[in-house]
Amino acid sequence: MATYKEIKGTQIEVLSSDPSNPVEGQVWYNSTSNVLKGFKVLATGSWATTNSINTARNAAGGAGQTSAAALLFGGYDGTSPGLSVDTESYNGTNWTEVNNLNTGRDAGVMGAGTATSALYAGMAPPSSPGYTESWNGTSWTEVNDLNSARRIGAAAGASNTSAIVFGGNGTSANAEVWNGTNWTETGDLNTSRQQLAGSGTATSAIGIAGNAPSGITPNVETFNGSNWTEVNNVNTQRFVLAANGYNASGNTASLAFGGEAPPKTGATEEWNGTNWTEVADLNTARQTLSAAGGTTSGMAFAGSVPSLTTASEEWASTTPSTVTFTDS
Repeated sequence: MATYKEIKGTQIEVLSSDPSNPVEGQVWYNSTSNVLKGFKVLATGSWATTNSINTARNAAGGAGQTSAAALLFGGYDGTSPGLSVDTESYNGTNWTEVNNLNTGRDAGVMGAGTATSALYAGMAPPSSPGYTESWNGTSWTEVNDLNSARRIGAAAGASNTSAIVFGGNGTSANAEVWNGTNWTETGDLNTSRQQLAGSGTATSAIGIAGNAPSGITPNVETFNGSNWTEVNNVNTQRFVLAANGYNASGNTASLAFGGEAPPKTGATEEWNGTNWTEVADLNTARQTLSAAGGTTSGMAFAGSVPSLTTASEEWASTTPSTVTFTDS
């Protein structure tokens, strides 16, 4: 925020009280308190370590709307063949084992929805890499397969009836939308890639970084329900990262974190619809991790550090505030 000397000579709005809904960068003079004020959104927040998941794993699926309710499923658990069926539910305090997937899988990382209405698509045994299952809050049900089998892609969506998957499959650009019954191919990514992150909804999604044919990329694209558009890159290029899995704001807000730069990173960046801002790092740097929640209340769990981890963290953003200018 600028000092008084830096804005001296600029016309300033005079108000008897502070505005109820100021916008970032707005400046005004409060004639009641005789104070020059401005509004600034502090792009900061913090990660806090929570109770661990029960089974260490990486490359798992994640779903959830906030840090008070999340779901973790599948992944690689270190056993042979390592295709986990385990599902765990988080209630804001503890992780509890619930009903398993019907088919174990890893390298999917294509989970979407909430803790009570989720979808998991992609990598299962080599014979069925387009496999899809739907979660109703109690159990998993096998549903129609993807049109294009894939692994190590990304997903976004609000529930088990509305989702999108994109990328994966050895740097694919293909994307498909789920309507609760069938998958339908939609507009391709501009930059094909795998091991990327995604968030948002089926009609307003964002695809973040990943591994492209040219190598690790910072490239970011947003989806408007029909087409993908390239937008500003993340600050730290990386792959096998994660992003908040469900976000009601669609592609105008996102939180991306972790991954392999290399090396493994805990770097966290927040998207405001225009730019990425570096914020507080994860406490445990890791890659192939899973995520849930949004930009104000999110989660990061599981992954490799390099060994498989049970670490779980909650993200909480700070509250925007009114600041007072100085005369220095």
